[in-house]
Amino acid sequence: MSRIGKLPLAIPSGVQVQVAHQLVTVKGPKGELSRQMDPDIRLDLTDGVATFTRPTDSKRHRALHGLYRALLANMVKGVSEGYTLQQELVGVGYRANANGQLLELALGYSHEIIMQIPQEVKLTTLTEKGKNPIVTLTSHDKELLGQVAAKLRSLRAPEPYKGKGIRFVGEILRKKAGKSASKK
Repeated sequence: MSRIGKLPLAIPSGVQVQVAHQLVTVKGPKGELSRQMDPDIRLDLTDGVATFTRPTDSKRHRALHGLYRALLANMVKGVSEGYTLQQELVGVGYRANANGQLLELALGYSHEIIMQIPQEVKLTTLTEKGKNPIVTLTSHDKELLGQVAAKLRSLRAPEPYKGKGIRFVGEILRKKAGKSASKK
């Protein structure tokens, strides 16, 4: 049995989970999320606890069993607590400025990059003198938040020699040694 899939999921107070024709809808104080489930996986809601069951032990059913339990857990946590990601811009002259849902970035290119952020994601920037600019993304949808963060990081991925680029706060990069001068 799937180690993740067999774990019961406690639904916190203030969060409503509804299932109608394999469409799971989760409502909470931070927002509302819905996801279509596979018809083979069954979701049972009793006394604020969600449990998932699968029909057989085939490889596909075992994979979906844990997947849908993890997806529902992320949805429940998102609508009750929310998710936050912070990314820092490491490099001389790198800047970030938030104007509503537009993120203006100066990343060492010949032009500024303007990125439209979806409405479900809240955007803030922090620039302190002597420190790297920090972009904070907050949302109730973990999947969308990860996609936006990955797109932002892809604009200037950290390079392995000096570490310049956009990285997550607290991320540790492995740096390469680079060229060494020949000694004769």
